[in-house]
Amino acid sequence: MEVILKEDVANVGKIGEVVRVRDGYARNYLLPRGLVLLANKKNLKTFEHHKKVVADQKQKITREAQSVGHSISAVSLTIRMRVGEEGKLFGSVTNIQIEKALKAQGLVVDRRKIQLEEPIKVAGDYEVPIRMTADLTVPLKVSVIPEE
Repeated sequence: MEVILKEDVANVGKIGEVVRVRDGYARNYLLPRGLVLLANKKNLKTFEHHKKVVADQKQKITREAQSVGHSISAVSLTIRMRVGEEGKLFGSVTNIQIEKALKAQGLVVDRRKIQLEEPIKVAGDYEVPIRMTADLTVPLKVSVIPEE
């Protein structure tokens, strides 16, 4: 029996593939769990259309992320903090403060996308990566300077 996989199935195939499986396996395991569709003309046509729609949505999200990423890479943030001896900060600069500084510049970025390994605790210049999509990471220049 030929089926279209709706999900990845171990030892059978990956999502979207048309595979041949034994009739009993399809009837008793794959179909009741909703893991596959029967590979008839109607289902193949519907599934191809669905794949095209998903690909178009993914492409649109990637284009939007690239445009926002381009504007972020052009921005340089300056954050003023109280500084003690040897340039150490009272407190630290976190991804929440970077998010607020970006919002003040008119750029909306979710703080979970700001890939700050650990909070900034010393004054200076830093390059903070911002993950726009799984494939696109944009550097952001952040300068932490003493408050006067």
